[in-house]
Order: sequence, then C-alpha cells, then structure tokens
Amino acid sequence: MNRGDPKQLDNGAASADDDDGADPAVELAYHPPINFATVEDRIYRSGFPQFSDFQFLDTLRLRSVICLCVESYPKENLEYLNSRNIRLFQFGIDGTKDANIPNGVITDALKVLIDVRNHPVLIHCKRGKHRTGCLVGCLRKLQNWCLSSVLEEYKVYAGEKSRETDLKFLEKYDVSYLRQCLHSIMYQYHGYGSKKRRLLYKDDVQQKPPIRSV
Repeated sequence: MNRGDPKQLDNGAASADDDDGADPAVELAYHPPINFATVEDRIYRSGFPQFSDFQFLDTLRLRSVICLCVESYPKENLEYLNSRNIRLFQFGIDGTKDANIPNGVITDALKVLIDVRNHPVLIHCKRGKHRTGCLVGCLRKLQNWCLSSVLEEYKVYAGEKSRETDLKFLEKYDVSYLRQCLHSIMYQYHGYGSKKRRLLYKDDVQQKPPIRSV
C-alpha cells in the first residue's frame, strides 16, 4: 500500500528544479495541492486545492471530491468541479484544535469513500493533515491495518501538530458497522442464463428509493 509520503513529492519537485532544461510554465501547470499524496489506487488526499492546482487535478481524472471543511465551498472551485462533471461531497467537520471528530460524519464520509463508483476521488480539508488524516485512518482500519500503523501514518502527515483528540478518535473508531454493510452486498442476476449482474445493497433489494448526491 502506498502511503504517498509528501516528502517524496518534495524531493521530486526539487530534482525537477535542478534540471536546467525544465520548462517553468509546465511545472506551474502541474503543481499539486499542498500535502498531496496517493492513499490507494484512485484515492488521493491533499490540502484545499487552489486555482494553480487545477491543471494537475485534471491529470487525476477525478470523479468525486470529499471535502471535510465546514466553510462554504469557494465559487472558483465549484466552477472547476462543475466544468469537469466532478461530484462534491461535503462533510463539515470543525477543524479547531480541541474539537472532537464526529463519529457519524466520518462514517458517512467513509461510505462515500469506499464506493468505487465515486473513484477516482480526492479527500481534502484545509491543510490535508488532521480531518483528512482521521478519514484516511478509518479507511486503514477498515483495511485491517494494525492500530500502530494507522497512528503512524496519521503522524507522518500531521507532523509536529499531531492532535491527541484525533489519535484517541482513531483508537476508538469502530468499523464493524461498515463491515456489516459490506457483507450485506450481494449479486443479483437478471434474466435466465444472463451473464449481466449488478451490485446491490440489502436495502436496494427491499426497493427503497435511491440516495442521490447533491
């Protein structure tokens, strides 16, 4: 699994700068957001994307963005997402130091994150450290990472500003509910002898109306 250490990206950028033949305009066009890294194949994390980052984001061919900030999404960013048909899922989490990470909000965000129909997806908060780190950490627990590795990855991105409240949240977060949801997924075949199939959740079988993103 690729932890995408941002230091590696910084070293790569430094190497490019040392190349006398490098085109500064090209480097600027493909400038990644702050603290950008790959979490898994088609899952990325970063700080809040700026206008100068948009051309780099184009290379990711994003289908969705998960924003963990409380503030209204900037008009410039919304216009960018709309122009690329990228869906925005916003889960407002207080980013102040002493604020507790809401268990339910993280669970809702995690449901969106693990749905492959939303991939490629970018997760971001303001700096890509604490709130993003908590969501990624919960994904790691769902992937059966040991707790020490989950906390270590969080600390890599949080650096000296690692928060005890976040670490305690990651220690206590229970992924059993989501595992039950995943276990409820089933294949339903349509038509006699048909090879076509679609992936359904248990609730879908009960013919409940579909949930749509805003």
